Amino acid sequence: MTKRPDVLRIAVAQLNPTVGDIAGNLAKAREARADAARQGADLVLYTELFISGYPPEDLVLKPAFLAACERAVKEFAADTADGGPGVVVGTPLKRKTGTHNSVVVADGGKIIAERYKVDLPNYGEFDEKRVFDEGSIQGPYNFRGVKIGIPICEEIWNDLGICETLAENGAEILLVPNGSPYYRGKVDVRHQVVLRQVIEAGLPILFANQLGGQDELVFDGASFAINADKSLACQMSQFEEAVAVTTWKRRDAAGAQNEEKSDGWACTGGPMSKIPERDEADYRACMLGLRDYVNKNGFKNVVLGLSGGIDSAICAALAVDALGEERLRTVMMPYRYTSKDSLKDAEDCARALGCRYDIVPIAEPVEGFSHALTQLFEGTKEGITEENLQSRARGTILMAISNKFGSMVVTTGNKSEMSVGYATLYGDMNGGFNPIKDLYKMQVYALSAWRNTTVPPGALGPSGEVIPKNIIDKAPSAELRENQTDQDSLPPYPVLDDILECLVENEMGVDEIVARGHPRETVTRVEHLLYIAEYKRRQAAPGVKITKKNFGRDRRYPITNRFRDRG
Repeated sequence: MTKRPDVLRIAVAQLNPTVGDIAGNLAKAREARADAARQGADLVLYTELFISGYPPEDLVLKPAFLAACERAVKEFAADTADGGPGVVVGTPLKRKTGTHNSVVVADGGKIIAERYKVDLPNYGEFDEKRVFDEGSIQGPYNFRGVKIGIPICEEIWNDLGICETLAENGAEILLVPNGSPYYRGKVDVRHQVVLRQVIEAGLPILFANQLGGQDELVFDGASFAINADKSLACQMSQFEEAVAVTTWKRRDAAGAQNEEKSDGWACTGGPMSKIPERDEADYRACMLGLRDYVNKNGFKNVVLGLSGGIDSAICAALAVDALGEERLRTVMMPYRYTSKDSLKDAEDCARALGCRYDIVPIAEPVEGFSHALTQLFEGTKEGITEENLQSRARGTILMAISNKFGSMVVTTGNKSEMSVGYATLYGDMNGGFNPIKDLYKMQVYALSAWRNTTVPPGALGPSGEVIPKNIIDKAPSAELRENQTDQDSLPPYPVLDDILECLVENEMGVDEIVARGHPRETVTRVEHLLYIAEYKRRQAAPGVKITKKNFGRDRRYPITNRFRDRG
């Protein structure tokens, strides 16, 4: 009979897997286990679907993919024959009951338990019911004399009572592997979710969360533990890989107020990292998302059009911080409406960041397009069509540089512009990835001012003012005609952003938004612009999710749509 231990050391492997890189993820898992062994761990907890990477989406439908994941898990389980730590690792598994989002527990060279996720999320960014089959509720597992319950991610977010059921069946500690993506304020939300389950189950919970960028999603780590007494016992860092060992001790509760608990476990040791404030967290999420998209897709460097405006400036800063100055090429593409201020501001920004800066005038291609269209456009008035030729000439030049040198184009439109269609298809929307796609204009200003005072951890860029003050202070303009500003045809950005947040994030009705003090005519116009720009957004590059509802995974509106809220 296994002697019940009084101390258990559980390592949390907060790592950055790559979807589909099964061999690479296995190598990461092995390296983390070796690190945990050196730190004296008994058990290593990995994150949800770590072996496959998360979310694997329709890769799960490929038999060859599932077979490769199973082979990797069996190899990893065999590693535990060395007498080192056991492992709890996530992987997809094909079984007689279906294809499952699973967790494998291995120790002593063999798999001692498998756990299949019961509660499959199917909202927002999640589509698990599309590719996985539901499991059934299972009891805790005996790991070296300690009964461990393993609810998987979504199972603690809802009210299925899985944690409580595990407690009733003898679980002593709950280990929760997660793939919980970032949005603003998410750490506090997770703490509250876990706290509710701690209260209901009366058990401590160790929450392990994935790290890294995967297309539009960013997983921010920030793993933590909450004890049965509701105290935060461990808090790992956000946006940083780590293998941290937590120490768990069996406590004697004799004489405690709750006499039903004769003993129990508490986390008595682990890191206590500070969680970044909002602006820092948003900036670091954008930085991590860009870095991983570029690196995981094999791009050596990136290129972007540096206009002298704030959107391209913050994207340049993010690119240098994420990748290093030597991996960013910026291109100023002036036309007759480009101001001297913009030329100077763009050059000053590139110089402050230390990145390459080229100037490619676009007069000849723009006028060439205009000349080619002269006969077709005869008798018509010049307007937006001619203005957009400038943007499309710039987009073509950036794509040519991309094709020639293998650089990914970073596109630079913010959420305010993408919401109301103030972006040009095949022009400034050209590109492979947009780090600020889910940031409203006023958030871009806030993060720019923040970056000028702070170098975030892990950033490769310089300190000091990297976004010239004049870029932040001047009125925003696309400079497609003489003396143009964005506010010629849009409400002031503080007003526009508030209306958009009401419409997009909060799904508020027009009457509710008007009640906040906005003119009805303005609200209905913004709503109309939002709906008719859907076809553009469907063709936009992916970008980092920052808000609760980004364009893409979270908000799926029809392109053909005649609904308007008229109360």
